[in-house]
Amino acid sequence: MNYLVSPAWLKEHLSASDIIVLDASLPLVGVTPVVDVHARYLEAHIPGAVFFDIEALSDHETSLPHMLPSPEAFALSMAALGVSSTAHLVVYEQQPVFSAPRAWWTLRAFGAKRVSMLDGGLPAWISSGGPTEPGSVHRSAAQFTAVLDPIAVKDLASIKDLLASHAQVVDARSAARFNGTAPEPRPGLRSGHMPGATSLPFGELVQDGRLRPREELRSAFEQRGLDLNRPITTTCGSGVTASVLALALELAGADDISLYDGSWAEYASQPDAEIMGTQA
Repeated sequence: MNYLVSPAWLKEHLSASDIIVLDASLPLVGVTPVVDVHARYLEAHIPGAVFFDIEALSDHETSLPHMLPSPEAFALSMAALGVSSTAHLVVYEQQPVFSAPRAWWTLRAFGAKRVSMLDGGLPAWISSGGPTEPGSVHRSAAQFTAVLDPIAVKDLASIKDLLASHAQVVDARSAARFNGTAPEPRPGLRSGHMPGATSLPFGELVQDGRLRPREELRSAFEQRGLDLNRPITTTCGSGVTASVLALALELAGADDISLYDGSWAEYASQPDAEIMGTQA
């Protein structure tokens, strides 16, 4: 499965009956004023693209951000959007690499087999001469069978076990947040990192709005001492940029990848959390 597709590929296949395009843009945390990504979608999107609202599709029975919903709730939401689990789903976003990998990971975690990300997102599409259209897209209801892959998702108990066993955990947050020298964007959370975690800020895997080539991705992980032949769990602030690492690991050829969905928002909120780093 090709997890990245080019604008040229998408132009050639856009009208195919099994292709469904999703705009999975999400505003950056801590950036003000908050960008209205849905309004931008309504102004201009790839023809036929539906809006994959990461926030609306999350579990709202928890205070944690962006958590996966139940398989039943996700299946109903996808069916209402007209998104089939058997289609070839192509996700993209309006900015450089940030949130589209979260949609890629979510869809795959719920059992979709053919999910790709548009390399370079909407900027690359427009730069290549790709057309856009305004307004909403309404597709006919579809069948989406959602079965959560338990291996792909780690919870709080699992991450504690992994840390205790010195497993490979890699953190996508900035080095300053990881080291505890910069505050977290979410109020009330200490900065720092989980004991034994490895820092790899997701931005280091991106160049000119695209993920770096495969060999450069492999090199970035290996330079951090990570063994791609052993299980690796990714984490970040809320599970969004951890998905950038997860996609990059897939592209780099890693064998066993999982993601801690609660990430730092959950871990650091625990009264007994062991936090490493200089506290600001």
